Amino acid sequence: MRVLATVCFAFAAGIAAAQYLLPLWLLPYAALGCAVLGALWALLLHGRARTRAALVALGLTAALVWNYGYVRLVQMPFEALAGQTLTLSMEAADYPYETDYGCRVEVRILAPGLHGKAVYYADRALLDLAPGMRLRARVSANSASSIRGEPVSTHTARGVYLLLYSRGEAAVERGRAGALRYLPQRLAHRVEGMTARLFPERTRAFINAILLGERYALSAEDKVSLSEAGLSHVTAVSGMHCAFLLSILYCLIGRHRLRLLCVTAIPLLFLYALTVGMTPSVVRACIMLSLLLLAPLFERESDPPTSLGLALLLILLQNPFAVKSVSLQLSFAALAGLLCVTGPLVERMHTKRLGKRYGAVVWFVLASLATTAGAQAFTVPLSAVYFGSLVLVGVLSNLLCLWAASLTFSLALVSVALGFVYVPAARLLALLPHYGALYLLRVARLLGTLPYHAVYFNSDGLRLWLVYVYALLAACVLLKGRLRYPAALTLALVTLALTLWLDARPFQSGALHLVALDVGQGQSVVLRAGDKTALIDCGSSSYLDAGDIAADYLLGAGVRTLDCLLLSHYHDDHCDGLPTLLARMEVRQLLLPDIAPDDPLRAQTLALAAHYGIPVTFVREDVTLPLGAASLTVFAPLSDRDMNEECLTVLCSAGDFDALFTADIDADSEYRLIATHNLPDVEVMMAGHHGSRYSTGEDLLAELRPETAIVSCGAGNRYGHPDIEALRRLDNAGAEIYRTDLQGTIHITVKE
Repeated sequence: MRVLATVCFAFAAGIAAAQYLLPLWLLPYAALGCAVLGALWALLLHGRARTRAALVALGLTAALVWNYGYVRLVQMPFEALAGQTLTLSMEAADYPYETDYGCRVEVRILAPGLHGKAVYYADRALLDLAPGMRLRARVSANSASSIRGEPVSTHTARGVYLLLYSRGEAAVERGRAGALRYLPQRLAHRVEGMTARLFPERTRAFINAILLGERYALSAEDKVSLSEAGLSHVTAVSGMHCAFLLSILYCLIGRHRLRLLCVTAIPLLFLYALTVGMTPSVVRACIMLSLLLLAPLFERESDPPTSLGLALLLILLQNPFAVKSVSLQLSFAALAGLLCVTGPLVERMHTKRLGKRYGAVVWFVLASLATTAGAQAFTVPLSAVYFGSLVLVGVLSNLLCLWAASLTFSLALVSVALGFVYVPAARLLALLPHYGALYLLRVARLLGTLPYHAVYFNSDGLRLWLVYVYALLAACVLLKGRLRYPAALTLALVTLALTLWLDARPFQSGALHLVALDVGQGQSVVLRAGDKTALIDCGSSSYLDAGDIAADYLLGAGVRTLDCLLLSHYHDDHCDGLPTLLARMEVRQLLLPDIAPDDPLRAQTLALAAHYGIPVTFVREDVTLPLGAASLTVFAPLSDRDMNEECLTVLCSAGDFDALFTADIDADSEYRLIATHNLPDVEVMMAGHHGSRYSTGEDLLAELRPETAIVSCGAGNRYGHPDIEALRRLDNAGAEIYRTDLQGTIHITVKE
């Protein structure tokens, strides 16, 4: 019996229960209950069953106690500072990097009782910080476990428990810059500096991503291409990259010099893990590969399940919140699939001597297919939950690209190492990984443009289809018969095609479809009439990517081209999703207000339009556009007081149905709108400025007499939208109110 594996996996299950299911106050009682149950099992059971029950109880009890203690001793002291504005002394834990609004840097707060990290947001003056430097600044402290009222685990899974926002100039001193503790961060920084010398700008960001996992510099287009082709894991440093590194060492040292290989490889693996930030997937790989290397030296067989469990235990002991890390869950699920699915498949292929029978090329293809099947066996449900998509070309992309990713990583690493010795030779060698990176990006771009390269889980139908597919697989495992797997594959493909057809059917009927997408605190509205589609705005000031949300919805509905994209004005909550949207969808026309000539978002929008060859129309006077059987009337800005008052407003009409979208204009501009235009009674209106008290005034409501009002806003937003006064005005006007923060995406169909 695998004693250590049983304890480790029970511990992980206990941590997962504590993080996902049980409130903090209940953990001590739950731990006591597990201990009592363990004692009862020990009395009632015998032999192996008694031992296994005792080990499970031990693991669960230890996990609940550990999670409780960790939260009380590590997280809660940080939470006590949340909501305060105070002066703190901090030490930079890494190099800062630039954001849209300044820079961010991970810091350690120099105060007793605070043992985790925080993220400090400040202006670009702090970009010269180095790890170990100390700074003292006045900051506004916010909890890292929730953003604008919505619980998130992105930060706490990395050991970050507080978000600090600068409220004044920081005093900086050298502190411990240059200390040995920050050697990995300095090494990563030097690698980035060397890649800047060796690689052209087109591939530099990709090389940094594949070597260090630094994806922030990747263009939106490259991120989208890799994601759509199912190749994002190539740039998210994981066990695959550690295996690449170990392969290089195998080639240099040799497989038979095990002692030298262990002495060299294990420290280098952990140095690499420290350099790339000790992500859970890398830590897991380092632990398992180290155990794999050490087993022969101690004349023991390597046991992958035990190694996997031990790696999980060590990661969760260091930070129980890591159990919510998407990286950790995907990494462990992929490895579990490789052990449970790929291993038996490859063993069966060996038994049937397929390599000798059909040759090396066929063996390579079959082995690649088996590896992909295993890696995706347990990660597909996670991808559906976290990313809302399933990449159907994943098998093909892995077959075409994983070998190139291995070569590109290895040659880039050797090029960088050579660069520290002799730059001219390194530049020559760097041409090979440069072209490897170009190959990977171009293949990803090509695969991402294939029809139905991915499906998007926007409907219950596709979620039920996924459950059905796993039921088929379970039946294949339980039943016998040579044709059971081909039959299951055929059924899965047929039912997928049927489900996609049924999901697209709602858009095939009706005169007009109006869809207010749930993009958090922002706005994005789809208008679909016949085979023509328009999108009004695409932005969110929440942590959500409105471009991804809009593209997922449209592609899931079978819409691959936007006939018209209209941006009401240049504010983030209305247009910051544009880079992702344009990278994923074709747009035939872009309508913009001719305002704010010096605004950076206007310049960025025009640059994106030029990059994708999209015709731009500036709306300086009212214009009417056809949209299938419907029409759009776009009203030019009516005021020049500020950007919110310079918005484009849109009236959508289809027969007797009218809908009005006023963006962020306030009551004064609304009055100008009704005074200068003959507006009809409307069936639907979008509440102005996300339900602000200063918009959707009584004059406009009296003129429009809306039957339905939609409020596009995010849960718990800091603006207090929608305001109670605006909601009261809508209610008094007789409008039925729908809110994206409560109902999610809202779909209205106008019958023919």
